Amino acid sequence: MKKGDKIGIVCCSNGQPQTARQQIEILKETLIELGLVPVFSKYIFDKGAGFSGSAKERAESLMEFYKDTEIKAIFDISGGDIANEILPYLDFKVIGNSKKQFWGYSDLTTILNAIYAQTGNTSVLYQIRNLIYDNGEKQQKDFAATIFEKNNSLFSFPYEFVQGETLQGSVIGGNIRCFLKLAGTPYFPDVEGKVLLLEAWGGGVPQMTTYLSQLQQMGVFEKVSGILLGTFTKMEEAGCVPDMVELVKRYAGELPVVKTGKIGHGTDAKGIIIGKEIFLVRQK
Repeated sequence: MKKGDKIGIVCCSNGQPQTARQQIEILKETLIELGLVPVFSKYIFDKGAGFSGSAKERAESLMEFYKDTEIKAIFDISGGDIANEILPYLDFKVIGNSKKQFWGYSDLTTILNAIYAQTGNTSVLYQIRNLIYDNGEKQQKDFAATIFEKNNSLFSFPYEFVQGETLQGSVIGGNIRCFLKLAGTPYFPDVEGKVLLLEAWGGGVPQMTTYLSQLQQMGVFEKVSGILLGTFTKMEEAGCVPDMVELVKRYAGELPVVKTGKIGHGTDAKGIIIGKEIFLVRQK
């Protein structure tokens, strides 16, 4: 992207609450100050029961941005539960022919991975609202440097190896609960040789155990090249025992496992590209 480019702003998952109108206006002003021209979908705010529009309406709004040649990238500012509802209404042929990246996090894990599974295109696990939160100054600096100067600072994150020496493969996954919504559908990506990224906002030990058990029963851990763990917000706040690292080790066998505190739901979170290969090495 370059300064002056138009970007699409959508809510494919739960609509933003009416009380967030001022916050969204601040986001708009921030993006303009950074040099971008945000164009908002008609379906941003909750009209009742969490819906900003029907599944078809939200999908069509997203596809309008893909078809509009002036829009250079698309950013989803939502999260929640209902993003997967729009998948049958998306035109993946149009998306596949587009060079535009879709950005979103949390429940948008469903769309990020569906795009990769259906088209091979990459998407970005990142919430653009981080630009206006308590780490906003740093986020704006990294975001602008990455999209305008291509210095990669938004995608550079610290990590430590739990086990193994190297981690290599194209990244799939994201929010563990939302990723599993794709199980058994045409939108679940091929896991062979991939790096499985897992993170979460809510949930405790029982919830994570059931998610990991499902992944095991699907044969995922037998096929991936390794596991990258982001943050598990509520578990880490509560100091759960066992923690997510210990839980994952029960399922991972000898797979490389890497942990970072900078991918997930934190306002200081970095971005990561779904569908792009990463190569991490244990620091000596």
